[in-house]
Amino acid sequence: MNLGLQQKVGMVSGASKGLGFAVSRALAAEGAYLSIASEDRDGIVEAAARIEAETGTPVIGVLADVRSPEALANWHATTIRKFGGVDLLFTNSGGPPPGQALTFDDAVWQANFELLVLSVVRLIRLVVPSMEARGGGAILMSTSSSVKEPIPSLALSNVLRASVAALAKTLAIELGPRRIRVNNILPGRIATDRMRQVDRFNAERLGISVEQAEAQTVSAIPLGRYGTPDEFGCVAALLLSDAFSYINGASLQVDGGLLRTVL
Repeated sequence: MNLGLQQKVGMVSGASKGLGFAVSRALAAEGAYLSIASEDRDGIVEAAARIEAETGTPVIGVLADVRSPEALANWHATTIRKFGGVDLLFTNSGGPPPGQALTFDDAVWQANFELLVLSVVRLIRLVVPSMEARGGGAILMSTSSSVKEPIPSLALSNVLRASVAALAKTLAIELGPRRIRVNNILPGRIATDRMRQVDRFNAERLGISVEQAEAQTVSAIPLGRYGTPDEFGCVAALLLSDAFSYINGASLQVDGGLLRTVL
């Protein structure tokens, strides 16, 4: 199947490792030109070089903290100078600290609102004019399976990622007439540094080993294992591609069947 991604220009945030890196590699493998960003300067330069070497597709790595409006504006401007426009956007960032809702003060809530919600609003505000001028585009927001079923002791993520899911649905309605599709992808338990952090937190909370905490989580997944970043990346590339050109306003879970919800 031709996904129609050749020479499309994509921006991917949080791309030095984990899910963002996997999505970037999947897009580049299909021929998309990429501008990827992270707050890890060395990591993003290395990631860009690695993906370009593997795929032969042009990739630039830009230092950008998604919480900074100035950094996002600089990243977008750098992308426009290099590639002339933007067709695809994958929004992604590190996760907030684990814990229960009432254990966090206002400053923590505000900081993570900036990280998870406002960063997405600001990025989309930047790319929409270029997408519209180029005849349309595709935006994919990475949230969490928690938007359908809250995860214990991940209160910040539960609340703020649900806001991003609502934003995706809202923008799908608002931007659809401008030929810009907006969707939401929900990773379940994917084997990343973030998942290992959650396993360690749960192990300490329950007074068990990390291996036991992981085993408890895996036991609830019908496929009996964590997903791989590359499995997630392939699904994201499909959702951003022309092959899925009539998918708009959808939330697709990539979780091995973990969620028991019907919809």
